[in-house]
Amino acid sequence: MTSVKEFLIETEPTTTGYGRGRFVFTDQYSVFDWGAMPDQIPHKGTSLCTMGAYNFELLEENGISTHYIGVVRRSKAETTTIDNQSSDESDHITTDPCSLDACSTAPTEMAIKLTQVPALPYDDGAYDYESYHEAGGQNYLIPLEVVFRNSVPIGSSLRDRKSPQEYDIDADAWPSNPVELPKPVIEFSTKYEEQDRYLDREEAERIAGAASIDTLEELAVSVNRIITREAEKRGFVHEDGKIECLYHDGEIILADVVGTFDENRFGYNDQEVSKEVIRQQYKQIDPEWVSAVTDAKRQAKIQDVADWRGHCDRSPTPLPQPFINTISDLYAAGTNAYVDTQWFDAPSIEMAIENIQEF
Repeated sequence: MTSVKEFLIETEPTTTGYGRGRFVFTDQYSVFDWGAMPDQIPHKGTSLCTMGAYNFELLEENGISTHYIGVVRRSKAETTTIDNQSSDESDHITTDPCSLDACSTAPTEMAIKLTQVPALPYDDGAYDYESYHEAGGQNYLIPLEVVFRNSVPIGSSLRDRKSPQEYDIDADAWPSNPVELPKPVIEFSTKYEEQDRYLDREEAERIAGAASIDTLEELAVSVNRIITREAEKRGFVHEDGKIECLYHDGEIILADVVGTFDENRFGYNDQEVSKEVIRQQYKQIDPEWVSAVTDAKRQAKIQDVADWRGHCDRSPTPLPQPFINTISDLYAAGTNAYVDTQWFDAPSIEMAIENIQEF
């Protein structure tokens, strides 16, 4: 299980061939790389599954190959989780995957083609990507995230790492409001290290293995263009996002989930509509925990250890229930608006934004 979705295996992948499995989207959430937080956000899982399926189908229509097979309507079966534990799903089982528009209710499961995710050893202060690729053969998840940025919203890490002048923006410091970039920026970061690192092109190429960095960049540009265009049709501003990909027999395929309010940042009527709203809320209600996380990551880096959580002496407090109710509405209303279908009994996107701005 990841921090926000379960990963179920139906058939195992091999060094040369795909397996098959499912993402089961939950209402859990993670911020600041913490993992599962102490509470849940109702409708978040179905919102992300619905929006992700919509975007995968949109991208496939535009000629982009993905690992998406379809969404899953459920019946009674028993399957195996990624750690080979039996999962009794006696209340609902899988039927054949279908397109999103064939569903009568918002889905929570997505059928996908599986690739290998080898272990990434950490020894003597370094991650062993050579071992990762030896185990992956010609069929592996590329251990990179490819980030695309159309603007620099509040909370963007770019504000801490780069200056405005590096992007032809005439300012000595980043303004307090979101800033549109003259052209999209593509960056590469690590995927499986305990702390994400942004990489120069040479290191990204080494970590990608047989996968072409140029092709990854071209794919990110195409995905960004398609999702940005779709967002504009619905009144959203697509600020930034990321893709993850798999490598299979010389081909790069779009993987994970794409274009949701967790993977990407969107704005609507000058209001952030993404997981960034939750991050900003934690900075208000539990700044001590946010600072402790930052300090723990810094200490782990200084001591050259992978597990920064062992250095964190605080745990997050639960979100206030009124905020949970309101952010739940924002996920649901935002999904309704983006996919242009009323999947959820939720207020309008305008009303959901008005409500979240009270916090």
